[in-house]
Amino acid sequence: MSSSVPITASADPTAPTPQNTPLVNAPISAGLSRPTVPDIQEDPEADEDEEDEEDEDPLAALSVEAKRSLAGLLGVQVKQLELQNQFKREVWELEKKYLERAKPLYQRRFDIISGSSSATTEEIAAGEELAAKEDEDHTPLPSGDATAPIPEFWLTALRNHIGINELITDRDAQALKHLTDVRLTYLDSEAQPGFKLSFHFSPNEFFENDVLEKIYLYKPEIDYSGDFVYDRAQGCQIRWKEDKDLTKEFEVKKQRNKNTNRVRLVRKATPTESFFNFFNPPLPPSEDDEDEDDSLEDALALDYQIGEDLKDRIIPHAVDYFTGKALEYDADSMDDESWDDDDDDDDDDDDDDEDESDDEDVNIKRRGTKKAGNKKVDNEECKQQ
Repeated sequence: MSSSVPITASADPTAPTPQNTPLVNAPISAGLSRPTVPDIQEDPEADEDEEDEEDEDPLAALSVEAKRSLAGLLGVQVKQLELQNQFKREVWELEKKYLERAKPLYQRRFDIISGSSSATTEEIAAGEELAAKEDEDHTPLPSGDATAPIPEFWLTALRNHIGINELITDRDAQALKHLTDVRLTYLDSEAQPGFKLSFHFSPNEFFENDVLEKIYLYKPEIDYSGDFVYDRAQGCQIRWKEDKDLTKEFEVKKQRNKNTNRVRLVRKATPTESFFNFFNPPLPPSEDDEDEDDSLEDALALDYQIGEDLKDRIIPHAVDYFTGKALEYDADSMDDESWDDDDDDDDDDDDDDEDESDDEDVNIKRRGTKKAGNKKVDNEECKQQ
């Protein structure tokens, strides 16, 4: 970028500084003015011609015979999509098959965590071998075979997931200390694939349920990339004990009667952030809803992503989330260079919006996330076991 500093005659025999050389090692924002090179005048007619060329339909130039060939290609693509759909269905069945094979291992994990069964000498030795292989500084355990339950295993594992940790409040943590297991079940319905997450709790002071469940349903068809498309989620009703609803905050206010001047106390409940809102998911907008809510879209995307992470990451690798090792894997998958800052995107969007013509109809409405989160599905009754 050239400097705007003019070159003037001088008695100094030293050659003048070239105009494309910065005077100081500092950006323009540090005080240098912008270059005074005049803008190149653009030809408005040329711009219109370019826009017309961009708006032209590339198919219009094809002959009728070529268009028939194109129709044939689309026919071939229909068969490709059918093949992709069949492939995804078979992969889904394979996942279900291997989940059944993994269930005895998950039960064994539950037994060791709860202390209902001790880890065997062989299991301990295999774990020590893996730990030494992954960490050169690993300190071997002292000899012995005594074991004990692992306290707050699932609370710690969930808190080591970045997205879920954001949902857990200090009050939630007291209830999640009673979480004893998280289990996955694939739904048997062939018409609509899906899965169920079951959160098992020991008796606690907060709610009466032994199990809190959430179901995720996919649409029957797959998307362009060959993956299932998220349809909706179904939560369950939590039977809270008196004054223990973690999804609400209670405020006591005084009310005075205007006639008698008597005072009474009124208890008012207001919704609040809580991990347990996870079991009361937002309702996707209907096709007739013209006012698309960006915050609702974000809430649905987050809810879906957490469900997928529980299914694919946390449940299979719970011990890695408990130890924190999974954070290393998550960090590797979150390459900074491949992710954009939402705030920067919003700024760019704002700039683009300012440049839009007043005649263009832009119907974008933003609402608060809490309002979006209040649109709920009819929850099923959580199981009592």
